[in-house]
Amino acid sequence: MCQLLGMSANTPTDVMFSFAGLARRADEHGDGFGIAFFEDRGVRLFVDPDSARRSPVAEMIRRYPIRSRHVVAHIRKATAGAVALANCHPFVRELWGRYWVFAHNGDLKGFAPRLHGAFRPVGDTDSELALCWLMQELAKSHADVPGVDELTRTLAELLPQPAAHGSFNVLLSNGQALWAHASTRLHWLVRAHPFGAATLADEDLRVDFAALTSPSDRVAIVATEPLTADEAWTPMQPGELRVFVDGAPRAQPECAAVARPAAPSRE
Repeated sequence: MCQLLGMSANTPTDVMFSFAGLARRADEHGDGFGIAFFEDRGVRLFVDPDSARRSPVAEMIRRYPIRSRHVVAHIRKATAGAVALANCHPFVRELWGRYWVFAHNGDLKGFAPRLHGAFRPVGDTDSELALCWLMQELAKSHADVPGVDELTRTLAELLPQPAAHGSFNVLLSNGQALWAHASTRLHWLVRAHPFGAATLADEDLRVDFAALTSPSDRVAIVATEPLTADEAWTPMQPGELRVFVDGAPRAQPECAAVARPAAPSRE
């Protein structure tokens, strides 16, 4: 399956250490990659159907590290949809005057919701279809962008519906928060003062974060599999929905800690 990487920070932060660990896994996930960086309300999006291990786009990103408070990245192992630029995650849509960035790891079978709004897939993946449906349902649920807690409650009701069709590990951000929904495998950690050193699990690369940060910095990282070998990663439970704000897990609003399965919607 694909591999996900998400970051939430309380100050613009360089995610290249984690991206290097993710890209190393592109040897087995070589059907494209993508990474999106929020800058205030804007988004820098880079996608390529080539492997992140050999893509000139990936090399450019490594040479030009971009600082951001919210990042979503993905390396693809195609299960649904051709290997093509239109099928590279993350996918981006606009709703309520904000960009929404979405990446999915998994495979949905028989998920065929009716789309009757402005959101339509460009490619032919189940992932982009799920995002279009999700944006449509969010737009129906709220007239304008709600607060993070209210959005979390709504997502807790919506996300189990596509998840009922298979594996649905998801990262979603609108530049205000990072939402992570686990169906099978997702892990997270928070780096905060006092910072230490960390070594990538898949490559001989070590970084001493104490030399690169200030005591007030805080960064949350979400990944399909732990990216480092010497940090304490927390596994998410199947059906769990977690939201990260300013580099920390936010206390869950009532009824949103674990999303219970619901009957799939056809409307």
